[in-house]
Formats: sequence, structure tokens, C-alpha cells
Amino acid sequence: MKIALVILNWNGKQLLENFMPSIVNFSTVNNVEIYVADNASTDDSIAFVQKTFPTVKIVQNKKNGGFAKGYNDALKHIDADIYGLVNSDIEVTNNWLDSIISTFKTETNTAIIQPKILDYKNKELFEYAGAAGGFVDKYGYPFCRGRIFSELEKDNSQFNDTSEIFWASGACFFIKASVFNQLNGFDEDYFAHQEEIDLCWRAKNLNYSIKYVGTSTIFHVGGATLKEESPRKTFLNFRNSLFTLVKNLPKNQVFKIVFMRLLLDGIAGVKFLLEFRPMHTLAILKAHFSFYAQLSKMYKKRGNYKKRTDYFTIKSIVWEHFILGRKKYSEIGSDNNNCK
Repeated sequence: MKIALVILNWNGKQLLENFMPSIVNFSTVNNVEIYVADNASTDDSIAFVQKTFPTVKIVQNKKNGGFAKGYNDALKHIDADIYGLVNSDIEVTNNWLDSIISTFKTETNTAIIQPKILDYKNKELFEYAGAAGGFVDKYGYPFCRGRIFSELEKDNSQFNDTSEIFWASGACFFIKASVFNQLNGFDEDYFAHQEEIDLCWRAKNLNYSIKYVGTSTIFHVGGATLKEESPRKTFLNFRNSLFTLVKNLPKNQVFKIVFMRLLLDGIAGVKFLLEFRPMHTLAILKAHFSFYAQLSKMYKKRGNYKKRTDYFTIKSIVWEHFILGRKKYSEIGSDNNNCK
């Protein structure tokens, strides 16, 4: 089983200086090769890698196509059975690959795996981008075990299991190369944010299994490319989430769920206004107009496979968190588990 760890880079010399050593030092497993996929950087990050880490291979993309196109372009030039897509702001730990490799070997239907993701800045907490594995509610809002919206849980070994999840974090995302190619990779119209949720949903619709492996631990800085408070990030998250619903919901549910989602987004926009963050309200409006402009294009991307919703665990994470005040994964869904 050949494994390629692929780190996407764009002008990230400082991140590579800080985090490449742990990846190189703790990934010395047979049949594992490390690559830096460079998105047309203009700094000297690639020269730094070539000089400091001569065993690391370089794939140079012709332009910065963001996360989705960046990986799609780079992986065409990498021969492996498993792609491990690793952000440049991740610190890994000793033996972190062992249980991931073991799960792929023993569970043949498992196509995608995510490790436990803790916060690099506060290593007792789960990290926002993935935590202990992702899910979506009926309206497409993502949440995680260990992270409900901005509420982060402390790691008390409550998620040291191996379990089925709905989506794996793009911060550290392992996928069988055959499945990645079968799905034609990430949707490049997303540019960045939530393309991994779309890819996982498409894999789920083809009956592949997606796993969280809690015996593998990494630490993630988060927000290194687009800051958490960036209106650009708000725009991408809201628009791309709507794209994902249109592409993956059963045909008889698309209109009613997207309509309800648009209303909920409007409420979020009002909330941003009340918090004196008008640029984020504007970002939601721009996201909706961009969604309308590309609605026909997204609808044409719906595959011919059967769409499923039986993996929704709750109707509304917005209701659970903001109305009922539930802050932990263990608290949600107790009276709201019928998503039909």
C-alpha cells in the first residue's frame, strides 16, 4: 500500500519551517512518500524545502487554484494507493500513521479517514476544522464531534474510538486514490471551504464508508490561509454549502431544504448585523447571489447514483445549539433524531 502525504503550499515558508520537521520525522513508514504541492508560490518556500528536506518531492502547479484545483492538479502527478492530504499548519505525532494504515487494510469499504484533530495553540482542546469527525444536519450545516459551531470541547479521551462519520476534515484527509479518481476529485468551483464535505457526501452516495480514527492524533493551527473572521471565508462557507445541497440531496428534497436553508442564512445575516459585523452580512448576500448565478450549473453536476439522507443525525444544529443551548456533541439529538 503506497501512501503519499501531500502538503499544499502557497507562499508558506514559515509554516513549512515550523511544521515540516514533525511530518518528516514521524512519517518514516515503509511505502510512505512526502510531497509538497506548490500553488505557484512567489516566495522562496520551495527552495527552502529542497535545501532543508531533500527527501521531500515537489510538484509545482502552474497557478494558485485554491485547495480544490490545487490538489486536483497535483495528484495527477503522484502515484499512490492512498493520498494523505495534509495542511501546511499541522504538527503530527509519533506513530500517527499506524492506525490509519491498519484501518485501510482491515476495512476494505473504508474510502476516507480522518485522525483526531486537536488545537495546536491549546492542545487540550479539539480544533475547529474537523475535531473528532464531521456531520451535517438536514439543512447542510456542518458540525463535529468535539465542536459545535464555535464551542470546542476539551479532549478527555471521549473520542478515542474508531467510528463512522459523515465528512472528514480537509486539514488532514486520507482517501483511496481509486475513489478520489472515481469521484473526479474535488469540485474546483468551490475554490476553498467545504469541498471535502461535498466529496465525502458523493462518496457516501456511492456507499463508501468514512471513518474517524481517534488513536491517531495531530495538532492543527487553523485559519492560516483564510482567517476565521474573514468575510471571504463566510462567503465561501455559505455559498459552497448551498452548492453541496443542490448536488447531493434526493431530487424530491432539494427545493424545500434549500428554501429553508436560505431563510436560516437570512437569520444568520441579521445576527451578524446585531453583532456589528456588517461585512459578514454582506458576504452572505453575495454568497446567495453567487449561488443563484451558478444554480443551473450545480444542478447539472448531480450524479446518476441514488441520493441518501439516512446519515443525517439531527434536523437542525442551529436549533440544538442556539435555541436549546446545547454545546457538546453528547448533548445533541436526544429529542431530534428523526430527519425525514
